[in-house]
Amino acid sequence: MLRLNEIKLPLNHEDDELAAAIVSKLGINAADLLDFSVFKRSHDARNKSNILLVYQVDAVLNEGMESDLLASLPTNSSVGPTPDTRYQFVTRANDDFPVSTQQRPIVIGFGPCGILAALLLAQMGFKPIVLERGQNVRQRTKDTWDFWRARKLKSESNVQFGEGGAGTFSDGKLYSQVKDKRHLGRKVLTEFVKAGAPEEILSVSKPHIGTFKLVKMVAAIREEIIRLGGEIRFEQKVETIHRNIDQEGNGQVTGLTLSTGETLPGNHIILAVGHSARDTFQMLLDQGVHIEAKPFSIGFRIEHPQSVIDHARFG
Repeated sequence: MLRLNEIKLPLNHEDDELAAAIVSKLGINAADLLDFSVFKRSHDARNKSNILLVYQVDAVLNEGMESDLLASLPTNSSVGPTPDTRYQFVTRANDDFPVSTQQRPIVIGFGPCGILAALLLAQMGFKPIVLERGQNVRQRTKDTWDFWRARKLKSESNVQFGEGGAGTFSDGKLYSQVKDKRHLGRKVLTEFVKAGAPEEILSVSKPHIGTFKLVKMVAAIREEIIRLGGEIRFEQKVETIHRNIDQEGNGQVTGLTLSTGETLPGNHIILAVGHSARDTFQMLLDQGVHIEAKPFSIGFRIEHPQSVIDHARFG
């Protein structure tokens, strides 16, 4: 399969024009193009009088043609082999996991980080235990609306705490400026589509799920984790993390204690608590865990009518 970049067509082009552009770019006969799919689609709006759609496409040609074409093209060509974007699991658990000498991994927090960590662990067969201090997303939605409408705040179930994390009630923007040479973001988008996101997020340049669609998606991912053997426990706030410290000051986690008094053993714990669990940070600091401040950016949201935005972008 070949990846073709920078195919530009008019904004209102016909569907068959894309196939024709692929054939023209490769210099082949139309019959030699067996199939193609759009990998990415974006806009080039620099010239407001001639806005273009810019495509990255993957094309399947007749047997033997792809290698011959690649050999004849310069190394800096906009045509190359399609990269393998499939996610590769680093390991997999045995079918009988956990045996008596093994402990299930524990994920603290069920926001974006915790959800993806738990999902990947479950897909690898490690049957994670997820501890979330807030409520499930359905109850959390009710509690959040109760605060917005009646100013009734529940400290552990609100816009910050609960299943899905702080962005659950956002409009679902999914783009990032982080370089992704390993195509890890593709795995995330694929799982979102499986959970109910529109399939177009796999190809548009700035994917956007849409307001409040995340609520159903988060619940769907939770059910998938459970189906794979994971366990999701709500209203489970971690009070203490237990560690064994050697003479050199190096520590190994051994388990944790919940606010209910229950103690869970665990040698592998993922902290995915987000930025609002200040009490958890304080607990770690009090226990001598090294904590380092991380720089962060502050953004501002300025709302305009859609017509104003469209005019600014497209003229």
